[in-house]
Amino acid sequence: MANFYTDTPQFRHYLQHPLMKRIVELKERNYADRETYDYAPIDFEDAMDSYDKVLEVVGEICGDIIEPNAEEVDHSGPTVADGRVTYAANTQENLDVLNRAELMGMRFSRKYGGLNFPMVPYMISADIVSRADASFQNIWMLQDCGETIYEFGDEEQRNNYIPRVVKGETMSMDLTEPDAGSDLQAVMLKASFNEQENQWYLNGVKRFITNGDADIHLVLARSEEGTKDARGLSMFIYDKRSGGVNVRRIENKMGIKGAPTCELVFKNAKAELVGSRRMGLIKYVMSLMNGARLGIMAQSVGISEAATREAYNYAIERRQFGKAIITFPAVYEMLANMRAKTDASRSVLYETCRFVDMYKTLEDIGRERKLSPEEREEMKYYSRLADAFTPLGKGMSSEYANQNAYDAIQIHGGSGYMKDYKCERLYRDARITNIYEGTTQLQVVAAIRHVTTGTYLQRIKEYVAMPLTPELEPLKNVLAKMTETYEKMVETVVAAKDEEYLDFHARRLVESAGHIIAGYLLLQDANKNQELFRRSAEVYVHYGRNELVKNYNFIAQSRIEDLAYYKPDLTEQ
Repeated sequence: MANFYTDTPQFRHYLQHPLMKRIVELKERNYADRETYDYAPIDFEDAMDSYDKVLEVVGEICGDIIEPNAEEVDHSGPTVADGRVTYAANTQENLDVLNRAELMGMRFSRKYGGLNFPMVPYMISADIVSRADASFQNIWMLQDCGETIYEFGDEEQRNNYIPRVVKGETMSMDLTEPDAGSDLQAVMLKASFNEQENQWYLNGVKRFITNGDADIHLVLARSEEGTKDARGLSMFIYDKRSGGVNVRRIENKMGIKGAPTCELVFKNAKAELVGSRRMGLIKYVMSLMNGARLGIMAQSVGISEAATREAYNYAIERRQFGKAIITFPAVYEMLANMRAKTDASRSVLYETCRFVDMYKTLEDIGRERKLSPEEREEMKYYSRLADAFTPLGKGMSSEYANQNAYDAIQIHGGSGYMKDYKCERLYRDARITNIYEGTTQLQVVAAIRHVTTGTYLQRIKEYVAMPLTPELEPLKNVLAKMTETYEKMVETVVAAKDEEYLDFHARRLVESAGHIIAGYLLLQDANKNQELFRRSAEVYVHYGRNELVKNYNFIAQSRIEDLAYYKPDLTEQ
């Protein structure tokens, strides 16, 4: 009997982080629900025990059912007929099992039938599910769209839709169109209001919609006649029960084959406005996508974990020249880096989750009562950190998922190229992680202002002030020197006072900040549990130092004029 929670002790380590006590007390409103719900925790220890037990169930289902189903799901995939999607039989089994275990709607409050989980244990479940089958995580975790209804919808919409998600109905977010991918302000799907019927109708086409035949959709549409920018877009709820939307086709993808990616045709589809007109992209989609990016971070970490384990197990068993290949330096160096990148990604993921938990929960409390000045400052502080760490973590973890999946195949050699081995599927599944919910290049665009305004550097200084055991001080000294180099890099690029030059080096600056932050987080982890984290901390800090030096050398030797070498020649166009 496999259990993907209990076989990964790192999860319990992150549940025990000191900030969790504050997070849980805020989330539980000092355990007020114990008077109303018999399954609500009575104190912090009871809440932690509940998280632990639920995650054990998730881990068991993933190890015994979802992971064994994954290969067949990859081969068969979903189908479409008469405008409707049918999941692969094994995908439906996965959904049914999780629904019977009452594991849908984990984040929603008990008022709507949910478990009221903070982000940290919820993302642990996403991490586990992704290790089992990354494509299934895409379907299961779209329940997160319900958070947008909770935050911005009215009470009637919350009561209508969130309990349905908790009971197992699926969701999708319908943003992308044939001519509106990363540039969502180009969305043209039309929303028209019929005053006589007091009803909104949607008409147009959406493309690349994950789980596009879901029960409940969040749809970005143009509600304001004559507009062409973000200010003309609003957010809508479309209920599949109302009809009016058909699936034209399912995309034939490289990976994540279990999750149907659909082209949708809206023909006078009835819809409900969420929140205020014109705020669809400016406010609601930004919130929706930040949550989705956390989910992709968890998906990336789960894929990294699966790839690392597959490579390690194969390297132990595979013998060449009379030895297990794990004894060869070229192989064990790859494996050590894979484990270090996985642990670094996971450390950044749960640090980001803690920041999101703090500011989102305080924001929610602010809807119930007036926050104190101290609470408002606390919310502002964690909101800024969440805004900084989300693109940093999404970019870093998805790139590492791709690198680890690549290295897993390399360790398998020719066998890894065959569909007989799981690593071939992991490689295909990983490739989308640094593309959807904003490419790595777009994550850099979102993150670079936190380089230039000093958000990352300030947080690094806070890590420096945290105590460490003496044996970890040498690694801390390496990170201190890396930080000095990072400051020089930032100063050099910013001093040029050229936006194009800053954009050109933005990736190098953001990556360098990420290496230092991940190094400090692993040191903090190792400070509490050296057996679990010290080796990864040592490997990652030295890996990060070498990457940072490479970035520094590139910047130190570059000039603004050098950009001309890279620019395309459009004179013949």
